[in-house]
Amino acid sequence: MKTILITGASSGIGKTTAKFFQQKGWNVIATMRSPQKEDKLTRLDHVLVTRLDVQDPSSIAAAVEEGIARFSKIDVLLNNAGYGSYGVLEATPMEKIRRQFDVNVNGLLATTQAVLPHFRANKEGIIVNISSIGGKMGFPLGTLYHGSKFAVEGLSEALSFEMEAIGVKVKIVEPGIIKTDFDGRSFDFNNDVSMAEYQGVVGKLLTGMGSLVENGSEPEVVAEVIYRAATDGTDQLRYTAGLDAEQIVALRKAEDDATFLKGFKTQFGL
Repeated sequence: MKTILITGASSGIGKTTAKFFQQKGWNVIATMRSPQKEDKLTRLDHVLVTRLDVQDPSSIAAAVEEGIARFSKIDVLLNNAGYGSYGVLEATPMEKIRRQFDVNVNGLLATTQAVLPHFRANKEGIIVNISSIGGKMGFPLGTLYHGSKFAVEGLSEALSFEMEAIGVKVKIVEPGIIKTDFDGRSFDFNNDVSMAEYQGVVGKLLTGMGSLVENGSEPEVVAEVIYRAATDGTDQLRYTAGLDAEQIVALRKAEDDATFLKGFKTQFGL
C-alpha cells in the first residue's frame, strides 16, 4: 500500500485529495496547522492526521518522522498548503508580502527538503507541487499571489533535473478557478480606500472574482488530476485541472502578451 503526505489538508483541495487517495486504497498523512479541529479525516482507515505548519521547521520534521513511523514509507509528497494575498501593492505591509512567499514558496521548499533524504534513501518518490493557472498569467492586483505561483513553476521545473539523480519525479498541477474557501479564509485582501486612484480596479476585480468562483470547478476535479500525476508513471511535468485552466493556458501559449492582456482587461472591464 502506497503512502502520500499532503500539506494543507484541513479543507479544499487538500482535504478532498486526502479522501480521494484513501478511497483509492492509499495510506494518507493528512497534515494541517490545527489537527485538533479535524473530525472527518480522523474517522477514516489508513489516515494519519497530524500537525504541520510550513512556516515551522520543527513541525515539518516531526510530521515526516511520524508519517514514516506509522506507514514505513512515503511515496508521494503533495505540496498543497498555500493561500492568496491580493490587493494594492502600495497598501500592503511588508510583513504580509513576506508571509505570502514564506507560505507558498519557502514553506514548499522546506517541506520538500525534509522529505528528500527519505526519497534519496529509497531511490524513488514523487513530488507534486500545486501551482495554478496563476503561475502562467496574472490577475489584476495579484502581484504577490501570482509572483509566488510563478516561483513554484520555476523552482519545480529546475528541481526536476536534479531529482533525476535520485530517482524522483516532479509534477506541477495547475488548477483553474476552484470552488473552495480560497476567497474566504484562504484569501487575504489589502487595500487603502484613501488611495483613490486604485479603487476602480479594486471594485472591478472583486466583482469579477465573485462570478469566477461561482462558475469554478469542484475540488474533486483537482484531486483526480493529482492522482493521475502521482500514478501515471510518465515524465510529464505539467498538468492542468479544470476546463477553464485548459482554455486559459492554451490562450496564453497562442497569443502574444499584448493580445492576451487586452482580452483579460476586457473580461474584467478595465
